Amino acid sequence: MNEIVAHIPERIKELREILEVSALDMAKDIGLSFETYNKYEKGELDIPISVLYTIAGRLNTDVTVLLTGEEARMDSAAVCRKGKGVMIERYPGYEFSSLAYNFKHRTIEPLLVTLDSSKPPAALVSHSGQEFNFVVEGQVKIVVAKTEHILSQGDSIYFDAHLPHGQSAVNGTAQFLTIIQE
Repeated sequence: MNEIVAHIPERIKELREILEVSALDMAKDIGLSFETYNKYEKGELDIPISVLYTIAGRLNTDVTVLLTGEEARMDSAAVCRKGKGVMIERYPGYEFSSLAYNFKHRTIEPLLVTLDSSKPPAALVSHSGQEFNFVVEGQVKIVVAKTEHILSQGDSIYFDAHLPHGQSAVNGTAQFLTIIQE
């Protein structure tokens, strides 16, 4: 587990305690069983990126605080240079790079996702809002509500993120830009 990911559960617990919210109430508020939430907060279970956004919303903070321990600073424009996004590996073979982590009060979340077909695909997820995926390189298999779509470089898909969905590389590595609107 990388250094950034290792501190996320600690940050969640600290913010929850500062706000005087019990772990049981937190789990209820974000729609998780207490057992699952407790494993997330103890670092015993990887927290899906969509759950991080839900937790950040409940804690009235930006997901950047959970990821980096710092507040987003920019309010007019935030430049993210190549390779400088906040990197998170949430699942084996599934790496996220937050591209707008330093912009305050953002209403969309652009992420560059790198996939490795030699690793097992992550479980399907669902979350609020809508999602846009644009393939930057390679081929990506995207499943949305049991329908599979194979997308190549330059292809894109837009879908209702409430539907179970997931992405995996077809051969080798692939990269796509995802924009999530909560």
